[in-house]
Amino acid sequence: MDLIQKNLLEQIAGLHEIPEGAYNIRANGQSAGRNSTAHIEIVTKTDGKSGIDIKIQPGTKKESVHIPVVLSQSGLKESVYNDFFIGEDCDITIVAGCGIHNCGVDMSEHSGIHTFYVGKNSRVRYIEKHYGEGDGRGENVMNPSTVIHLDEGAYMEMDTMQIKGIDSTVRTTRADLAADATLVIREKIMTHGTQTAKTDFEVDMNGAGSSANVISRSVAKESSHQIFLSRINGNNQCAGHTECDAIIMDAASVSAIPELTANHVEANLIHEAAIGKIAGEQLIKLMTLGLTEKEAEEQIVNGFLK
Repeated sequence: MDLIQKNLLEQIAGLHEIPEGAYNIRANGQSAGRNSTAHIEIVTKTDGKSGIDIKIQPGTKKESVHIPVVLSQSGLKESVYNDFFIGEDCDITIVAGCGIHNCGVDMSEHSGIHTFYVGKNSRVRYIEKHYGEGDGRGENVMNPSTVIHLDEGAYMEMDTMQIKGIDSTVRTTRADLAADATLVIREKIMTHGTQTAKTDFEVDMNGAGSSANVISRSVAKESSHQIFLSRINGNNQCAGHTECDAIIMDAASVSAIPELTANHVEANLIHEAAIGKIAGEQLIKLMTLGLTEKEAEEQIVNGFLK
């Protein structure tokens, strides 16, 4: 891999070198490295789709899987299908993400479609970062899709972040939860210029005792536009919460559209949404400490998205 691709890897996955454990690194549409372990097998798909299957044996604990994607070739467009088959009683961390470096005039686009089958009583932490850079006029586009199936007692924590360089994104997540399953989603997004970002979450809590907590924090600057859609369906005795907090600046716009549907008398569902500008007293307080107004704004935004 060249220096540009290595820098993208560091930005999206915190990798300075080849990671320990299982990994699959994809660069410009091709495999740039792969490793399976005794408990985690990564294989190329055989159904004609581009992508991999990640098979994690029951009882696998304290292991990780890294599957980052980097694009440094302007005009490259790809759709990649990655399926995770996670056995019962596992405890693992999965680090994904995509970085694009575009110095050309053509659009570069990556669509990652990830499907998770999480076995009974397993715990999964999934981290996904998106990042773009380059001084070309070509757009950077990412459209990630995530499908989550949680078996009885399974727990999944999903942390997603997009804070720079993505001109357009549609982020789609669908999930269904069996009895006593728990899903926690935390999203952080920042847009600027004329960038657009749409988030579309839908969670079906089908099993008794299931729960979901969907939290989005975002900052919209300049003339960018964001849409946050969140639908939580309580189909059994369950607990669901969705929250959207957004800071709006300059000539940006933000739409927050939460939707709750209770199909069971014991479904307990809550939504919260707040959109507003940075409070003047916050700016004044920091400026009295010697910061300029711009520096104060950056401090507040960084703290909000931390």
